[in-house]
Amino acid sequence: MKILVTGAAGFIGMHVALRLLERGDEVVGVDNLNDYYDVQLKQDRLARLLPYANFRFAKLDIADIESIGALFAAERFNRVVNLAAQAGVRYSLKNPHAYIRSNVVGLMNILEMCRQYSVEHLVYASSSSVYGANAKVPFSIHDCVDHPISLYAATKKSNELMAHSYSHLYGLPTTGLRFFTVYGPWGRPDMAMFTFTRAIIERRALDVFNYGAMKRDFTYIDDIAEGVVRVIDKAAVANSKWCAERPDPGTSCAPYKIYNIGNNRPVELLRLIQLLEDNLALQAEKHLQPLQPGDLQTTYADVNDLKRDLDFEPLIPIEVGVKRFVEWYRSYYRV
Repeated sequence: MKILVTGAAGFIGMHVALRLLERGDEVVGVDNLNDYYDVQLKQDRLARLLPYANFRFAKLDIADIESIGALFAAERFNRVVNLAAQAGVRYSLKNPHAYIRSNVVGLMNILEMCRQYSVEHLVYASSSSVYGANAKVPFSIHDCVDHPISLYAATKKSNELMAHSYSHLYGLPTTGLRFFTVYGPWGRPDMAMFTFTRAIIERRALDVFNYGAMKRDFTYIDDIAEGVVRVIDKAAVANSKWCAERPDPGTSCAPYKIYNIGNNRPVELLRLIQLLEDNLALQAEKHLQPLQPGDLQTTYADVNDLKRDLDFEPLIPIEVGVKRFVEWYRSYYRV
């Protein structure tokens, strides 16, 4: 297949593109290479993709309708994976307009191009953040998610609603993936695994929010990439049993689906820090802080639908994943 991967220089985008390239798909990657975090890291990720003969890269912004329109007209993609987004909960408090441009306008452009050029399946990144004020765990795709507690989460919920409208109006198969705290080699420098590791190595104190009483469903990048590729291959179909009188938020009478991709085993933040200390052979100094605005106290994925429909669930334990991440970090930064 010819597959478009947006955000190809990003953490998840690079790993997904690699899997597709290695199995022989033709992949066109796009990324705007913005400076939200270290551009060199993005370029180094991209350097892992460029040697493949079946890969091409275009530097463009999905929020630029003219550029993305020209790309779709020239390439005629079979399937599209939209992983380009302005990420980060806390940054959305400082620069909200960046999230509307990238996450809302950007996906709008992708949806419209998929409609115009009859794309077989659109897969797009959502987030565990959409569960917002929900307190029932594990988080299920069949639960209502109408109470986001950050603008980032609101844009991801908006993505799901926008995708559903196109699935309903135009029969475009769309699948949204709610990722749960992705980590691993080549990860994002603004996420806890990365910032904690750097701070411990540099002998700086860690800011540990909610006084350490937080749990995250840390999900290793290889599990995420495997899940995304499996979803790409299985286009969403309408749920014949969907009932308008008792609407199921996770499925539809349109070709629309939502999946959680999470490890299904929440880990306390203090346990993560302990694993990093063990693998770095260093002790961390911790500054306990209150819960930050927009943060969820616990994330915990119900992956029953993923298991049933795709015969897959994330399995890599946190102990293995942290070890691999620390090894990569030491190698990449020559620590």
